[in-house]
Amino acid sequence: MNTLLEHITERLDSLFAPLAEGRDAPPAQRLRLEGLLEVAVLLGCADEDELTALLSNRYQAAFSRTPQDDFGAQWRQLFPFPQIPAMQQRAPVVPSTSDDL
Repeated sequence: MNTLLEHITERLDSLFAPLAEGRDAPPAQRLRLEGLLEVAVLLGCADEDELTALLSNRYQAAFSRTPQDDFGAQWRQLFPFPQIPAMQQRAPVVPSTSDDL
């Protein structure tokens, strides 16, 4: 595997791991990784389809489900290349007052 693709794989794993655990990941981390995805295409290391497959594979490894499971069959329309579907889970909301007010 190309060194750049190995680096992208490692970064995908380090981006998805905290999110899968319910923690946050810095937006800058995702944005830099999206830039690397574009660079890989520009340098001819991989095409968009190969990188989308890699992204989907690493997503499934982290979350035990695919992007299609979470965002639908047309998930790439929601997240066009090189966007990465990396979002923190919704925080639980607990009312701080009773409904009797």
